[in-house]
Formats: sequence, structure tokens, C-alpha cells
Amino acid sequence: MLPKRHILTFLTFCCFLSIQATAQRKEANLSEANVPAYTLPDPLRTKDGKVITTAQQWTQIQRPYIYHLFEEHVYGRFPRKALSMTYKVNRVDPYALDSTATCKQITLYFTKSDTLAQLHLLLYLPNKPKRRVPVFLGMNFYGNQSVINDPSIPITTGYTVKGPGIVDNRATEASRGAQASQWPIKDIISRGYGLATFFYGDVEADKPDGWQTGFRTRLQELLDIRPEEWSAMGVWAWALCRALDYLEMDKRVDPDQVLVMGHSRLGKAALWAGASDPRFAMVISNESGEGGAALSRRDYGENIELITRSFPHWFVADYKNYGSNPAALPVDQHMLLALIAPRPLYVASAEGDQWSDPKGEFLSARYAEPVYLLFGKRGLGTDTFPRPQQPTGEFIRYHIRTGKHDVTAYDWEQYLQFAGKHCDSRP
Repeated sequence: MLPKRHILTFLTFCCFLSIQATAQRKEANLSEANVPAYTLPDPLRTKDGKVITTAQQWTQIQRPYIYHLFEEHVYGRFPRKALSMTYKVNRVDPYALDSTATCKQITLYFTKSDTLAQLHLLLYLPNKPKRRVPVFLGMNFYGNQSVINDPSIPITTGYTVKGPGIVDNRATEASRGAQASQWPIKDIISRGYGLATFFYGDVEADKPDGWQTGFRTRLQELLDIRPEEWSAMGVWAWALCRALDYLEMDKRVDPDQVLVMGHSRLGKAALWAGASDPRFAMVISNESGEGGAALSRRDYGENIELITRSFPHWFVADYKNYGSNPAALPVDQHMLLALIAPRPLYVASAEGDQWSDPKGEFLSARYAEPVYLLFGKRGLGTDTFPRPQQPTGEFIRYHIRTGKHDVTAYDWEQYLQFAGKHCDSRP
């Protein structure tokens, strides 16, 4: 029999292992019954306890404060220093998509040395429009060649995450059009909209050391910001804003109607871009999950601990410190959505994507509504989680559909209808 002191030591050790197992759990909670109670910070209550009651108070006092909290604790400082960006139109095809569209391939340059920092923008615009065209803007996962099977589009040479047509983290010919189902370009064009996209790996490779060869390193002196001051998510969002800079210069694009959209991790970046740049007329989050539209305090699906363990480069270092205690984080994602007010916001989920916490995305959109109401804009207008294929809401709109983590024709149909309601009400 062990001496008493050894038994106590053993029990203490077991207790330590139990605590460690809880703190370093490897599986996400996917049971509603196990979601703990939580309290969300009020986006309308200031740090000294006062209540924001007007749109002016929100814009001048509370919004800048909340935005800074996201910079400090989640995405990093967003650089505001202007760059003298230049561009070159490499190819124009006025007969694209059976002569219904013009396709442009454009390279954006951010330094005097053209090889240092480039962004390759693929732009489709409908032919013979009656007026300047509203444009959906979003990043793609595998290179511009993946959104449509067009041999004139160069295959990206950069590091690429695993996916269709990707071998050893490099895109091959088999990647051409591999993601075309997520980008229904013909449908978008037929509805009178343009589409602009670029490969997010142009900006920074999606891996922990991607910053070493990405824009955060290449442009740090020009932007006056150190790589560790922001994150991959931050620089991807920043690049969306630079693509918007170009679109504002294109005479066929309506500069007041650029709609930023993103799926999954790129949905997180789209939300941060929309919060950071009020020029975006609409923001669309497609299954962006943890660090995107889903509430962090609602412990369901992916959480702060899991996401920062797998993808530490997506966020600033401080974010991981809240993995064991999300309640200590001074913000939650409904406050990120509120930063987009009063512009139209669409949040979408999928039944088969519980990892992204559909209910948490819905609740986040719901709790952003009080800020929209300050501007006289109605949000979801309901506390009832909708059934699949039953979109709800006005200036904030939400749907959950059947199916897996993806962007589908159903999703795009809802976004096009939403855009038609809010962005096409011009004489």
C-alpha cells in the first residue's frame, strides 16, 4: 500500500491531468445541451456604463471604441497609410460568356519593384449595361483559374491549401474551374451584376509562416506596421479594400455599389473588411463561423482555443489568450456585425456545417440589431431560429440551408435578391 503522502501526490497529479485535459480538449462541443450559460457584452453600453441612444453617439463614440477592441484583441491594427497603387490591364476579352460579358485580368502593384507585391484581379462585367454596374467582390481559395474553366487565366504559382487540383500545395491544370459551382458567374452577369475576385494566397500564404513572404513583410515599411501588429485575416481584409480602390477607378463599375462577400475563413476576412471600410455597400458572410459571424461565448462547434491552435496566424497573438475563458474577451462577434450598420448585412449558414455553429451565427446577427435600429433599419426582426430555406430579416438577413459547408446556387440566389432589394433602388 502506498504511503499517504504518495497517495495525495498521485491524486493531485490526476487532478492536474484532468484540468489539463479540460483546458486542452481536442473535440468541439456539438451538443446544444452542453452549451454553457453566457452573457454577451452590450454593444450600446459604453465602457463607463452609459447607454448609446442615437446613431450619432454610436458613430462618434461607441463604434470607434469597439472597432479598436477588435484591432487589439482579434484581428490586429488595420493600416491606414495610403499607398500609391498602380495597375496594369493584362487582358480584355469583350466576348466572354457567349458575348454577354467582358472579362478583364488586372494586376495591382503596391511597390516600385513589380515582383514584390502583386494582386491579380479577375473581373467580369455585363455587356451593354444601362448604367454603371454593381459588383460582388470576394477572394477565392485556389487561384483565379479555379473559378471558371478558361485557359487564358494563368494558374497561380503560389502556395495553395489542399483542394481540388492541388498537388503538394501547388495548383495544377486540374484546378481549372474546380470551384466554378461556388462562383455562378453567368447567373451573376445575367442579373446585371459584375464579379471581381482574386486569390487570397497572392496576399499571404495560408500557413503560420506565410507572413515571412507575404504582404505583411513586403509592405511593412510602406505601411508603417510590423507583421506582428496584425494578422493574416487583417491583411486579407486589407487587400479587399485595395481591390475596391481599383474598382472605384473602373468607369464601368458603380463605385458606390461594391458588395463584399466571403465564404468560411474568407467570410471572416470579408466581415473585417466591411467593418474596416465603410465604402463597401453590402457585406455577405457565408458560413464564416468562429472569428467570423458566430458568437465566441456560445461554446458550440469551433471555438477560440481550437481555431487558434490550428490557425494561429489568422489572428493576433492576444486572441488565443481567451481560449480557456471567452467571457474575458471584451467583445463578441455580434459587435463585429454591428460595426457594419447601417449597411445591408447577410449572414448565411448550412445545416451540415455544425462546426461553424449556425445558431451562433443567427444569434450574432440578432444581437447586432439594436445598433441597426438606431439608424431606423430593421434587422432580423425575430428571436426564432428559422427552418432551412426560410430566409428572414430586412437590413440584416439570415438563412440556413440544407447541405454542407459550401457556397451553393441557393446561397447566391438569396444574395442576388438581397442586393436587388437594397442596392438597385436607384432611379
